[in-house]
Amino acid sequence: MTEVNKTPKEIVSELDQYIIGQEDAKRSVAIALRNRYRRMQLEESMQQEVTPKNILMIGPTGVGKTEIARRLARIVKAPFVKVEATKFTEVGYVGRDVESMVRDLVENAITIVEKEQYSKVYSQALKRANKRLVKVLVPGIKKEQKQSNNPYEQMMNIFNQAQTEPKEEVTEDIKVNRQTILDQLEKGLLDQREVTIEVTEPKKAAPMNNGLEQMGIDLSDTLGALTPEKKVQRTVTVKEAQELLVKEEQAQLVNEGDISTAAIKLAESSGIIFIDEIDKITSKSQQNSGEVSREGVQRDILPIVEGSQVNTKYGAIQTDHILFIASGAFSLSKPSDLIPELQGRFPIRVELNDLSAEDFVRILTEPNNALIKQYIALVGTENVKIIFTQEAIERVAQIASDVNRETDNIGARRLHTILEKLLEDLLFEAPDMQMGEIKITEAYVDEKLVSIAQNKDLSRYIL
Repeated sequence: MTEVNKTPKEIVSELDQYIIGQEDAKRSVAIALRNRYRRMQLEESMQQEVTPKNILMIGPTGVGKTEIARRLARIVKAPFVKVEATKFTEVGYVGRDVESMVRDLVENAITIVEKEQYSKVYSQALKRANKRLVKVLVPGIKKEQKQSNNPYEQMMNIFNQAQTEPKEEVTEDIKVNRQTILDQLEKGLLDQREVTIEVTEPKKAAPMNNGLEQMGIDLSDTLGALTPEKKVQRTVTVKEAQELLVKEEQAQLVNEGDISTAAIKLAESSGIIFIDEIDKITSKSQQNSGEVSREGVQRDILPIVEGSQVNTKYGAIQTDHILFIASGAFSLSKPSDLIPELQGRFPIRVELNDLSAEDFVRILTEPNNALIKQYIALVGTENVKIIFTQEAIERVAQIASDVNRETDNIGARRLHTILEKLLEDLLFEAPDMQMGEIKITEAYVDEKLVSIAQNKDLSRYIL
C-alpha cells in the first residue's frame, strides 16, 4: 500500500467539500501530506533524515480542527487515531499510558490492510464458501465409519472425525442437484431461504490490563492460543450464511503475518495521530494540584513525537515518521506554556478562525454532508418533504452566531442543537403525517427559537 499521490491543491479541494473556511489550516495539512509523498521518492538514506513537520492547530471548539485531520486521513486512506491528551497520565499514575495511542494506530492499520488483503481473495473465498453452502443445502449420504475393536484406533477415529468433515457418498442425482443449487446460489435466487450452518465461534475479547497493554501483550490472543476453536450452529438466511462463510474462507486464504508486517509499515510511513486538548496538559491550564502530572504527560509524549520504538502485539513500530497533529483552544494558556522540547516538535502553527454567521450559512448548505441535507433526507423517509427558504437558513445561522457570542463559543456544534430544537415538533409528528410538504420560513424559525435565544437563562440550557 503506497501513499496516495495527490497535490496540495487536490487535497484542499477535497477538504473543501466537507469543511467551510479555515484555508490556512487546510493548506498546512495538505503541504504536510504532500511532503510525505515527496519523502518516499527520495533515496533511502535521505528518507531517514526527513522527518514530518508536525502541526499545532489553535482555535476554539467546533471550528473544524478534528474534522480536518479526520477527513485528511480518509482522503489518503491512512491509519488515523484521535486521542484526548487529558486521558493520559504520567507513568506511575492511574490511567492509560501514552504509548497506547501508537498501539491504537497499529490496530487501525491492521483493519485497513486486512480489508485490502481480504478484497484481493474475495472471488476465491466466495467460490469456496458457495461450495460449502451447497453441501449443506444438498447433503450427501453419510458413510458410517467401521468400528474397530482396537482402543487406539477407536480413539484416532474419534479425533479424525472432530478434525475433518465426515465422509459422504455423492450419487449422480446429488451431483446434479448440487450443480442446480450452485447456479441458483450464484444468481441470488436463494438469498432469503433459511439454512443452518456451522461456523467458528468468535473469540471473546479479554478485559484490558493496563500493565500487559504497556508491554504490547494481548491477553485475548494468549488465551485464544490455549483454547481450541469452537464451532457453533447458526440458522440464518442463505445470503447471511454466504457472508459468514466468505469471511472464514478469506481468513484462511490470507497470511496473518503478512498483514501484521504490512500494517506496521503502513502505520510507520503513513500514520496520523491527532492529539486533542493538548492545551489542557499545560501546567498553567488549571491552577490546582496535579500540575506535575500534566507536565509529566508532556514529557511522556515527547519521546513518541521525537521518534521511538513502541512494542505492540503485532511487532515493534518506529514512530519517527508518524505525522502528529495536536490541537487546543488555548483559552487559559498559550502554546509557549508547553515544555520547550515539545513546542519544538510542532514547528507548524495554524490559528483557526471563529466562525461567523456567513460561515454558518455555508456550513448548513454547501458540504456534501451538510446538516440541512441530512434533516431533509431523514424526514423524507416518512414521505414528508421539508423545504428551507434562504431567509430561514440565514436566520438560523444568525441565531447560532448570537448564542455563541453571548454564551460559550462551541462553533458549528451549536447548529446541531439549534436545528434539533427548531425541528423537534416536526420530527415528532412526521410519522403520522404520512405525506406532505413543509416549508421552513424565517417566521417559523422566529416562532420556535427567538424567545429562547433572547432569554439568556433559557438559551444557556436549551441552545
